[in-house]
Amino acid sequence: MSPPRLLPAMSARLPVPRFPFILLFVFLAVQAPASSHGDPAPPLTTYDASMCPESSMCGNVSIKYPFYLSSTIGDIADYSYNTTLYSCGYTDLMISCQYEGPKETPVIFLRGHHQYTVLNISYDSNTIILAESDVLAAGSCPAVHHDLSFDKLWLNNTSSNDNLTFYFGCYASSGPVEVPPDLGKYRIDCNLKGPFGDGASFVFTPDDHVKAQEHELDQDGHCSEVVSVPVRSEFLMASNRSMLVMGGYAEVLWYGFELEWYPTPTPTDQCHLCEQSKGKCAYGHNQKREFLGCLCSNSKVGHPDCRSRRSKKVQKGVIIGVSAAAGLGVLAAAAILFIMRKRKKNEPRIESFLQKNGKLHPKRHTYADVKRMTKSFAVKLGQGGFGAVYKGNLSNGSQVAVKMLKDTKGDGEEFINEVVSISRTSHVNIVTLLGFCLEGSKRALIYEYMPNGSLERYAFSTSMSSENSLSWEKLFDIAIGIARGLEYLHRGCNTRIVHFDIKPHNILLDQYFCPKISDFGLAKLCLNKESAISIGGARGTIGYIAPEVFSKQFGTVSTKSDVYSYGMMVLEMVGARDKKVNADSESSSQYFPQWIYEHLDDYCISASEINGEITELVRKMIVVGLWCIQVIPTGRPTMTRVVEMLEGSTSNLELPPKVLLS
Repeated sequence: MSPPRLLPAMSARLPVPRFPFILLFVFLAVQAPASSHGDPAPPLTTYDASMCPESSMCGNVSIKYPFYLSSTIGDIADYSYNTTLYSCGYTDLMISCQYEGPKETPVIFLRGHHQYTVLNISYDSNTIILAESDVLAAGSCPAVHHDLSFDKLWLNNTSSNDNLTFYFGCYASSGPVEVPPDLGKYRIDCNLKGPFGDGASFVFTPDDHVKAQEHELDQDGHCSEVVSVPVRSEFLMASNRSMLVMGGYAEVLWYGFELEWYPTPTPTDQCHLCEQSKGKCAYGHNQKREFLGCLCSNSKVGHPDCRSRRSKKVQKGVIIGVSAAAGLGVLAAAAILFIMRKRKKNEPRIESFLQKNGKLHPKRHTYADVKRMTKSFAVKLGQGGFGAVYKGNLSNGSQVAVKMLKDTKGDGEEFINEVVSISRTSHVNIVTLLGFCLEGSKRALIYEYMPNGSLERYAFSTSMSSENSLSWEKLFDIAIGIARGLEYLHRGCNTRIVHFDIKPHNILLDQYFCPKISDFGLAKLCLNKESAISIGGARGTIGYIAPEVFSKQFGTVSTKSDVYSYGMMVLEMVGARDKKVNADSESSSQYFPQWIYEHLDDYCISASEINGEITELVRKMIVVGLWCIQVIPTGRPTMTRVVEMLEGSTSNLELPPKVLLS
């Protein structure tokens, strides 16, 4: 490094030092301030601003810094004037936009060159949700071929994930596969796709993985392959064991897993200094992963940041002097504003709703009213996803069901959705909302009382007693009633409503077993002219969620998403009733929709006990259900068409293409 220019000027004014150490002292004293700012910055070079866009879209995912598209990799002159490939973003966060016809799909290659589809990126929480591309493409009952491997320097696992562990090709031998009885409920019973031999395959959650260890499945020779993959805990918890082994694990995998990235390793890191100056970090696109410079808004490359050297000196003093006082003030103000907004955010939306709807809205009650009508929540009817339901009585003696919503951490979207959605409806197959309560964090919905509870109690009870069993005629009437209610929501009411959580638990039965659709907490309101619906994230219950809700690869979200849920529920109504009559049926160990397609005629005759009229009812329910669960939304009928098929003759019903079921 050449001597600073100040030294010759000083030596001209000072006498020549007698002792060498004095000269050395002066040199070091003058050199220290210059070194405190690092090496002198080399001449700034420029870069092509198009290589570092503010935002790019691939499919429905917005790609922003620190991620970057593979098409934006460019070359930059480094500080030795050598040309080097670079990326405007963190190493290994490159996303490729793949095209299949007009459709774009964002994918990322984690270490090991395994391809994952990007489902969502949150730049507020620094998280990305990925799903294995091969699993998404395989459809139902896919095989998982490899463990997840990622670079912890940039992407890290989060507490939102759990692991699913798969054991493939176990207990394989020349003779029949013999599985220990206590492992039976963990065995995958769908048509598994993958070359794993003739053995049995199992799937274990973290809670029951000890069972695999007891049988030493992870020991050499027991299974041909063992794979452990992360999944999102909320969706794993929503899936029960029986659905998991019958192919339901695929839906858990389709929801993907969550990873997070950290902006920069330490405050002294060069990239951190760059980002603090509103620049974007450029990294070499090679194995070294070196920081090449700071990409500034004026197409200049700074080192290590975008500030001029003069501004750095000024800002250093200002930051030290102001940051402490200002930081405390900002934090205090932000905390106060957050608390105030959290408390008041929902009331204006509800008040606005009440004013717009005048006398049409249900009656508003105080929390004291709710406690009085439920006798301090004495009789609990059930527990739902958003809170508990209690039995109560109005002042006129009418029985009601009061749903107390849990204290939400967010903006109370589910509560507002339910009040607004049901208030716009009036149909014999839609539950009636009689009132609601909004008082601080206390929220309640007051419904008409349904003495026969939910459909789940009858169609899906494990009890063999006659009181929990419904006849085929009654099940058929219930299926038509639910279809009419959905048809009304999709096209008959003032504003089109998509329910997003059709399942037996949300179908209530009055004293005459007339079905009523309830629980609109996840519902989405939309204009009649809209065909596709935009949702913030996947919603619904595992086993009933349409494929397009959690992956855009299957199509757009619309009213057809409710059609899928309805079809799955109808097929479960048929399968569950038959299992009560014949628990040892061949279908009990297979994925029912797949099995029923191949045994339709025999099943209908057996289930109806050679009764021609019942045979026709059962056949209608099965064929309609199979049409409704087509993987591609355009292959499903509308709810209007569903009602027509159920009310028409079976001679006009054709089976859907089988290929769409796999």
